Amino acid sequence: MKTYSTAYIFPGQGSQHLGMGKDLFERYPEIEKEADDILGYSIRKLCLEDPDKELVQTQFTQPALYTVNAMTYRAAVAERGIGGDILAGHSLGEYNALHAADVFDFATGLKLVRRRGEIMSKIKGGGMAAVLGMSSSETKDFLTKNGLTTLDVANENSPSQAVISGREEDIKSAMKPFGSIEGCNFIPLRVSGAFHSRYMQDARAEFEDYLRQFEFKAPQRAVLSNVEARPYTEERVQELLSKQITNPVKWCETVQVMLGAGIDQIHEAGPGTVLDKLVISIRQQAPAIAIDWPI
Repeated sequence: MKTYSTAYIFPGQGSQHLGMGKDLFERYPEIEKEADDILGYSIRKLCLEDPDKELVQTQFTQPALYTVNAMTYRAAVAERGIGGDILAGHSLGEYNALHAADVFDFATGLKLVRRRGEIMSKIKGGGMAAVLGMSSSETKDFLTKNGLTTLDVANENSPSQAVISGREEDIKSAMKPFGSIEGCNFIPLRVSGAFHSRYMQDARAEFEDYLRQFEFKAPQRAVLSNVEARPYTEERVQELLSKQITNPVKWCETVQVMLGAGIDQIHEAGPGTVLDKLVISIRQQAPAIAIDWPI
């Protein structure tokens, strides 16, 4: 049986901040130039100055974060000399994991996330909220029992954290019921769309059409998918990337599978430490999951 020891994980939307990548643009000018040529604007100016307040807008956030994640990973590999046995990313970060596994090159990944961001940004009127103090299964049960059936669980982040997604007015109406539960914190998120929910179906269909323009290679390292928390195969890249838009991010199970494979070191490659904190919580609260890995 193959042994695994090190993993890299890549963050998604919510981890971006002004000044991210500050020490990396000078170090990796070829990545900056490639990004500028594809996007038609200065990625450095967006990340470090953001004069037009665009960094929080989905269509700009996703290319910016993908680029900074890629540079951060390259710097981490140069420092540690290890590319990682297993890779995974949270939502947008999954594209960095696939790039790191040589499923596609940097330019292809950037084109994908740029289009993904543009399509997702067109779906208006949605919202999301973090539910702290409840698992995803508890959150699903609570939604059903309280008649909040127009809301979906979008992120299964840890044994004590989920994120729900749906129409903005329905997120607001859920605040009081969740707030009445002792030990539960309900935190609306600053997003414009109901990401990873049924309301992204039109976006998924449009992105599926775009994905058909590309060919993908077999992963050279194991990449765990958001949709299934299981390894990608070459044949299913298009399918899983399109499903990801409407399906919940199974992050807790993804980390459990890593731990079940014997992973000892898990390194976050991107701005911030959001995923590092989730990993600590998962290690403490959830059992490892052993799966049959592809040879």
